[in-house]
Amino acid sequence: MIKGHVHSLETFGTVDGPGIRFVLFMQGCLMKCQYCHNPDTWGMNEGKEMTVEEALSEIEPYINYYQSSGGGLTVSGGEPSLQPRFVAELFKEVKNRWNLHTTLDSNGFNDPDKIKDLLDVTDLVLLDIKHIDDEKHIKLTSKSNEKTLKTAQWLSEHGHKMWIRHVYVPGIHDQEEDLVHLGQFIGTLNGVEKFEILPYHQMGVYKWEAMGKEYPLQGVPSPSEEEVQRAYRLIAEGRKQSYAVN
Repeated sequence: MIKGHVHSLETFGTVDGPGIRFVLFMQGCLMKCQYCHNPDTWGMNEGKEMTVEEALSEIEPYINYYQSSGGGLTVSGGEPSLQPRFVAELFKEVKNRWNLHTTLDSNGFNDPDKIKDLLDVTDLVLLDIKHIDDEKHIKLTSKSNEKTLKTAQWLSEHGHKMWIRHVYVPGIHDQEEDLVHLGQFIGTLNGVEKFEILPYHQMGVYKWEAMGKEYPLQGVPSPSEEEVQRAYRLIAEGRKQSYAVN
């Protein structure tokens, strides 16, 4: 019997895909983002062990809300693609039983060919591109962005739908050339239905403190509306440049 390590769940998610959604947060992540608001999801074998049936029984009471709103199930984390068999099985079951829409919220730090069974039963991927510049990505997350960008290209080539998300931290994401470059990259991809900037916030600081970890972005403010709009503008410019070339 396949079991998954689950961090937590949310029954009425409204930002993690279309409609009202059940959001299951999986345990385990290989990136160590400086702004992570759930550092307690990093450990692989922590959290609550759950079978697919147990997860389904948590979802079932709210099915009408998900179906009537055009919503469904989103599996997030941590990084859910690190537990691909459990998530694939869960996605298959919610499709068979209730025809629910399935969304994978991922940082793309995996090999798509290895998790093809999971991606085949995923209707939408919310792909987080943490930074387009590899050196800055390594500083921000402790890992290269190479796998994430390859995942984006694989999804594009294999006809998968995606929403691309980009957390914006003042001082880390405000270089004009990085934002234009990110737009240029997104402009080469097929299947991007939506692009969202997620303004950095300090909501996770207390978790770092509770875990006895020093918070790396101490004192960094959330971006202003002007900063966010400037980023959108520059990324859109980059996308247009790619469209012109293609």
